Amino acid sequence: MRIAIASDHAAYELKALLADWLRAEGHMVEDLGTNGPDSVDYPDFGYALGEAIAEGRAERGVALCGSGIGISISVNRNPAARCALVSEPLSAKLSREHNDANVIAMGARLTGIDMAKACLAAFLNTEFAGDRHARRVDKLSNPPQLETSR
Repeated sequence: MRIAIASDHAAYELKALLADWLRAEGHMVEDLGTNGPDSVDYPDFGYALGEAIAEGRAERGVALCGSGIGISISVNRNPAARCALVSEPLSAKLSREHNDANVIAMGARLTGIDMAKACLAAFLNTEFAGDRHARRVDKLSNPPQLETSR
């Protein structure tokens, strides 16, 4: 599988470990950075990951920052991305099965390497269930236009 992975400075070590593990599992990995401890802005890396999904360069994505929250928000700004913040394997599995998530987000300050691998394995090994979930995912991909009054 083609997988893009991105992180901020708080998660670059976890990103490197997961990228190596994914390659060892036979996946093609596009590392979008960052690659060191110097402070960076997580939205830049989340946007790059959303773009990799939208352009079809990656089938799945892994988004990492200190908590996983900020980068997941930035990935989800791209309409092609459905990024789910998870902290354990059941949520990772359900994000695929029910929500057809194509990006998983985790927090490096909250999730150790073994749990991150377990979450990622559940995410990658679960298929979308379709059926009644398909109409809900379609609504996620096609939100109603909201009227704004000023």
